[in-house]
Amino acid sequence: MAGIAGIAYVKVSGRQYPLKGNFTVGTTMIERTGIAGQDGFHGFSEMPRVPYIQGDISLAPDVSVEVLAAMTNETVTAELRNGKTYVLREAFTAGTRELNTSEGQVQVRWEGASIDEF
Repeated sequence: MAGIAGIAYVKVSGRQYPLKGNFTVGTTMIERTGIAGQDGFHGFSEMPRVPYIQGDISLAPDVSVEVLAAMTNETVTAELRNGKTYVLREAFTAGTRELNTSEGQVQVRWEGASIDEF
């Protein structure tokens, strides 16, 4: 039986970061929402979504929170245990970076223009 969860890697423009956990990959480019009227289902709407890769990075001595915060126009690669690889293009760090000192980590979210599955 093949493994489907567990080990994962994240790289930004070729540099691997120490991924601690809570790793998620948002691949949906379109969000659909049902529309109901008083007489039943009328259809759905579609809105674009920004793809993302997000996870907790260990605060190793060679990890700079300032460098993470300044990232723009990067290529972020997520390699998963199930053999899938996701490539996020024209990525930037989104949101804020809050250090969790008891866990020795910082959560980072990269958002980008497109994401491809390989």
